[in-house]
Amino acid sequence: MIDQNGSPTVSGVVGGGALEAAPSVDHAASGLLEPSLATRLRAVPYGFDGDWLLVAMAEPGDFYASDEISVVTGRPVRPVAIKPEAFSELMRQTYGTTAAAMAARLGRSSEGGDDSQLMANLEAVEADDLHRMAEQPSLINLVNLIVLEAIRARASDIHVEPFEKSLVVKYRVDGVLREQSPPPKHLQPAITSRVKIMAGMNIAERYVPQDGHITLRYDGRKIDIRVSTVPTLYGESVVMRILDKESIRLELSSLGVREADQKEIRRIISVPHGMFLVTGPTGSGKTTTLYTCLSMVTDSTKKIITIEDPVEYELSGVNQIPVNPKRGLSFATGLRSILRQDPDIVMVGEIRDAETAEIAVRAALTGHMIFSTLHTNNASAAPGRMLDMGIEPFLLASVLEGVMGQRLGRRVCQSCREAIPLPEEARERLGEAERALFRGGMAYRGKGCEKCDGSGYSRRIAFVELFPATPAMRGAIGRRLSAQELVRTAPAGFVNMRRDGLLKAADGLTTLSEVFRATQDTDEEE
Repeated sequence: MIDQNGSPTVSGVVGGGALEAAPSVDHAASGLLEPSLATRLRAVPYGFDGDWLLVAMAEPGDFYASDEISVVTGRPVRPVAIKPEAFSELMRQTYGTTAAAMAARLGRSSEGGDDSQLMANLEAVEADDLHRMAEQPSLINLVNLIVLEAIRARASDIHVEPFEKSLVVKYRVDGVLREQSPPPKHLQPAITSRVKIMAGMNIAERYVPQDGHITLRYDGRKIDIRVSTVPTLYGESVVMRILDKESIRLELSSLGVREADQKEIRRIISVPHGMFLVTGPTGSGKTTTLYTCLSMVTDSTKKIITIEDPVEYELSGVNQIPVNPKRGLSFATGLRSILRQDPDIVMVGEIRDAETAEIAVRAALTGHMIFSTLHTNNASAAPGRMLDMGIEPFLLASVLEGVMGQRLGRRVCQSCREAIPLPEEARERLGEAERALFRGGMAYRGKGCEKCDGSGYSRRIAFVELFPATPAMRGAIGRRLSAQELVRTAPAGFVNMRRDGLLKAADGLTTLSEVFRATQDTDEEE
């Protein structure tokens, strides 16, 4: 219907329940909505009822989405509920792999070009031309679809890498890069410029690294994207880090922490003052673990402040400060100011230098609980790293309450998991006691299915080791003993990262290959 002002109107949801299966699609209806918009709004126009446009919607009660479709199509919209499985099938049938299809279509329009001339042109493109190219509707849709399909694939990063004769796009899913259908090379400057415009960066500056930020909404939730560009031999390399807070459950059990370790972590973080460290390489989930710990202790009776580089997720009830070196706000200067804010708990994103380490230890001595991260191979190496930064052994021994080391491995897809005999290569790498963990000599793998995109894996799991402070450990730190000697002071029942991973592989949560890959450099000498 059209209202009295001549504008399209939106009806209520059709009664009679949700569609059980994907309906047949009138392409005249589906063609009214761009694939990128359909993906973002999770809606597919599939037919007409007189003047009304029938739209299958994953969220038929989302009247803002219905209004937007009505404005874009110029027709009154009748939302129709549809079951999630049917909706996914309808999206595939109607729009398919839209980014790949669009890239192929745009590529065909430039066939026959001279590659050498193209590379010369890339250097000569003016900023005004770049801006014009980046505002073309087809280009905007292509970039939007690259981002939206990455979000749908649960990717943590999007890589756009320029090479001499190609432009490569990769998604990092569950820690592993997957190459996607490449966009045509001639669109390289326009794609890069479009991303930079979205991130509020300077498109005219192509020869220095830049950082930016994109905020968008997808499927009713807020998505933050950190963008980084660096100049390379053949143009700017772009990496987009996708931060989807609502897709992450801040619970120790969802991280894969064993029940015994969960109990000990709760004890450690509940003490009124001291220091708790989480160690591991970049990308091992250290910050997520600390966020989880903060969410467990957050309440109205405590003042909690963090200083991070950058702030990855916004936490309710927590004061979060982003590091800003250009304005003189480093971890050390920020931590000094934080201590004048009367905090109970302070999270320092990372202890990188002696100054930050000393202030953090002093803060722990004066009645604050400090959470932070360190880059070390395992938990037992953390005290030595702090001592190398100049911390006095007796001070560290008195404030350290516990250290947790971790790595991330891929989870076996539970939809296609199957038991297999222990591979011969794995048997050779396992000790006798380790082989005994696998009941009946059976391990697990994922065969690959539609739910895991054929990879056999879905999401990630942490392999952890928890080293709570004991009197023996404090004495060893005071005597500057090595990491290997510190391990011998661990309490009974201590499980290192390798064994923790093997226990999870035996339970069918991950594979032996993932355990070997993630923990090969973490073994402590017994």
